[in-house]
Amino acid sequence: MFTGLIEGIGKIKSVTKTGSDMNLKIMPPFNIDDCRIGDSVSVDGVCLTIAAIKEGTLSMYASGETVSRSTMGRLKQGDEVNLERALSLGSRLGGHMVSGHVDGVGRILQKEQVQRSWMIRVGIDEGLSRYVIEKGSVSIDGISLTINRCKDDFLEVNIIPETAVATTILKKKVGDPVNIETDLIAKYVEKFIKKDKRSEKDTASSHIDKEMLERFGFGD
Repeated sequence: MFTGLIEGIGKIKSVTKTGSDMNLKIMPPFNIDDCRIGDSVSVDGVCLTIAAIKEGTLSMYASGETVSRSTMGRLKQGDEVNLERALSLGSRLGGHMVSGHVDGVGRILQKEQVQRSWMIRVGIDEGLSRYVIEKGSVSIDGISLTINRCKDDFLEVNIIPETAVATTILKKKVGDPVNIETDLIAKYVEKFIKKDKRSEKDTASSHIDKEMLERFGFGD
């Protein structure tokens, strides 16, 4: 689990592809003395597991499934990525709950400077828009952001100077893809509601009353 508060920008040292899978070596900006094999790290919003630690770099594996649902397949040597280590007990939850399981890829439609901040509009699939509300939270390339405005096919966020400096978001150009993870709680709520509706339907369809008994010959 992550917060969406980026710890720093890492650099891709190497990318090795085996079929649809990938192996990444990343040089992080933070001290890795307390990193362990098996630890989770968010890489541009994608939860990956540390497979090896050597010479100041973290080696991580991305499966074909992960690659197909994210921007991982576009990464190459020298690229910069947003990094965040997994949340630890006792840490402050300054962003929102981010799982690192990307829902889909959006595309930057517009960038506009507004005083010291930047407005960024991101096009999203309509299948994701049902989880998006104004003033709700969204993770874009692993960054926890507040949605200022949204429609069925896009959302808008505001990038403050601190976020601009600490992440790669303003280095993205119009047309570039970004990883999108919608609100985890919204997805669970939707599932519970659908389950309740199915239960109500099943209960209604199995209801036994006098009319049904008479129809099957159990009347007087």
